[in-house]
Amino acid sequence: MKKWTIDPDHTVATFSVRHMMVANVHGQFNKISGTIHFDPADIPHSSVEVSIDAAAIYTGIPKRDEHLRSEDFLDAGNHPSITFKSTKAEGTGSNRFRVTGDLTIRGITRQITFEAEHFGPVKDPFEESGRSIGFVASATINREEYGMTWNVAMESGGVMVGKEVTITLEVEADLFT
Repeated sequence: MKKWTIDPDHTVATFSVRHMMVANVHGQFNKISGTIHFDPADIPHSSVEVSIDAAAIYTGIPKRDEHLRSEDFLDAGNHPSITFKSTKAEGTGSNRFRVTGDLTIRGITRQITFEAEHFGPVKDPFEESGRSIGFVASATINREEYGMTWNVAMESGGVMVGKEVTITLEVEADLFT
């Protein structure tokens, strides 16, 4: 099984969540590391371990980013990493597969399943012996299951921040022989 290293310069984790019940707020994490054991011909034996720097959250609004780092949400001071470690992978189509594993946020671990696709591998034009592969994976979680229960009731009904958060990982990983 080939071991691929996540390229932090070409990888991002994004999220979206309903705000005030009328729009989605988007954000991202750019400090991501990890390894992927993957062979397109042997998906069931694949595995992935990812670590995301919780303090590296970015929504474009500094005040919101500070709040998301606080104890109300990620509690990044006490829980500096968000991690995912796979426990199962299964093919679902030509370049599609499903990855199930343990997602840990704020020290709370829950099993989730990502729907994923892979692209490549391709030869890296800048590294004589390098190869690169791409992945995109998405899942939706209930943030309250991870201890992120802060909210404000809206006068018209509903709440300030939705419970469901959609997470998407866009990953480029490298293999050097």
